[in-house]
Amino acid sequence: MYTRRHFMNQMGSAAALAALSPLAAQAQALDQVKVLYGFPAGSAGDSVARRVGEKLAGSPYTRNPAVVENKPGAGGRIALESLKGAPADGTVLTLSPFSCTSIYPHIYNKLSYDPVKDFVPVSIAAVMHHGLAVGPLVPASVKTVRDFLAWAKANPVLANYGSPAAGSTPHFIGALLGLNNGVELKHVPYRGSIPGVTDVVGGQIASMVTPSGDFIPNHKAGKLRLIATSGQARSPFSPEVPTFAEQGFPELTTEEWFGFYSPARTPAAVVAAANAAINAAIKEKAVIDSLAVVGLIAKGSTPGEMQASQQAEFERWGPLVKKVGFTAES
Repeated sequence: MYTRRHFMNQMGSAAALAALSPLAAQAQALDQVKVLYGFPAGSAGDSVARRVGEKLAGSPYTRNPAVVENKPGAGGRIALESLKGAPADGTVLTLSPFSCTSIYPHIYNKLSYDPVKDFVPVSIAAVMHHGLAVGPLVPASVKTVRDFLAWAKANPVLANYGSPAAGSTPHFIGALLGLNNGVELKHVPYRGSIPGVTDVVGGQIASMVTPSGDFIPNHKAGKLRLIATSGQARSPFSPEVPTFAEQGFPELTTEEWFGFYSPARTPAAVVAAANAAINAAIKEKAVIDSLAVVGLIAKGSTPGEMQASQQAEFERWGPLVKKVGFTAES
């Protein structure tokens, strides 16, 4: 189970990593690295895995571009389960949103991995804002969150929202929106963002909460309407869209990150080399620009900073998950 003692022990390990010199981090670069990603190709997070992975080539960490393997399903858990059993030598990483390590422990009594015991944080790579969008099933007069809630209350049969996975951060944003405002919003979980966005555009479901970058092409084309984003400030990629907080819903403010993990017992020198290579990659203009296309902000970290953020989100979301009442058996 995810405990404060586990957290403090891992923070000690992170401090030891920080003391390592990147130049001394690894005697010899690996020949090949694989990055597992637990959602379908084509999503915003997949872009992180691929753009960063290709830029790792020629670093002290690995000689060749990383190979990305998509392992969609179970809300990203399959990829982390695979990482748990992977060689602890730096040859396999998993890119994951923090929901898989900070929220899932609150909803799965028998989670098949321990986020602290089984993995070592390597680096945050990108930050995303989530968004609420509506499609043609919702009248064009619905332009704000309050408009949507009023419409949903008047149309309970149609009032639903999709998310990229049950138990994901977008799932809970939508659940809290309905619960806090006395409106029943039926949750429709998908295996990643793209299938859900497709159904919103096609009028199969009314709305969706997912990384806002996954809405941008259809939002700009007028095929759906992005009506709120979850950041502390407006997204730089859709500055015309007000935040939840601006519209009177500050409790829905959240900025989720994608981070790279390595298996537990990976040598500290290898983790340090991977961290240095990832942070170098996300500073390249080509990577920054390519992530911006899908609504992501490139951002790195030390292993210790990533672990501290993971713990903070774990503590924040525990009471919220309990309030919603969702469990794996729900």
